[in-house]
Amino acid sequence: MEDPYYTREGDNGRTVFGEYGELAKHDPRVVAYAECDEANAAVSVAIALGGVSNEVSSTLISVQNDLFDALADLKTPVNAEKEASARIVEGHIERLERAIDHFAQQARDLSGMVLPGGTLSAAVLYQARGVVRRAERAVWKAVDEHPESQNPLIGKYLNRLSALLFVLARAANAEHGDITWAPEASVRPVEQQDEA
Repeated sequence: MEDPYYTREGDNGRTVFGEYGELAKHDPRVVAYAECDEANAAVSVAIALGGVSNEVSSTLISVQNDLFDALADLKTPVNAEKEASARIVEGHIERLERAIDHFAQQARDLSGMVLPGGTLSAAVLYQARGVVRRAERAVWKAVDEHPESQNPLIGKYLNRLSALLFVLARAANAEHGDITWAPEASVRPVEQQDEA
């Protein structure tokens, strides 16, 4: 019989986490890793279900590879003697900034607060953006609590990635149009809504 796909080693709430050794599963470094892993899965949904163009799909597949770089980075302290198999560096961030500038040209308007949704493509891109923003918060918490061992460029990368996903979502709605946020619209009298 082949080895089972479970080891039972994590049944005590702890996990072996790269060069850190054994950590609690709720340790901020482990949480940051898990959130980045989920962000990668959310990007995969945008590729698979979003009906995005080949250009957008290619960009997002590259992002998925970057997120694996981030996972490798998170598991190896920056002050460790062993070299990480990958690190997030300024080049990752600069590439995202170029992608943001490029895809922003396909969006009609990037101003104003808009409701997430519209086309299916935009909806899944907005959803992925929400997951990426949560991953960013988790990474910054790990950086704050363990500044000696964490790479802050991962947080910076995720910040740019959320901006890219926002721009891609707006571009996906370019023909459909976005619905702009109307403050307190559901509680305003009908007359005021008509005037607006």
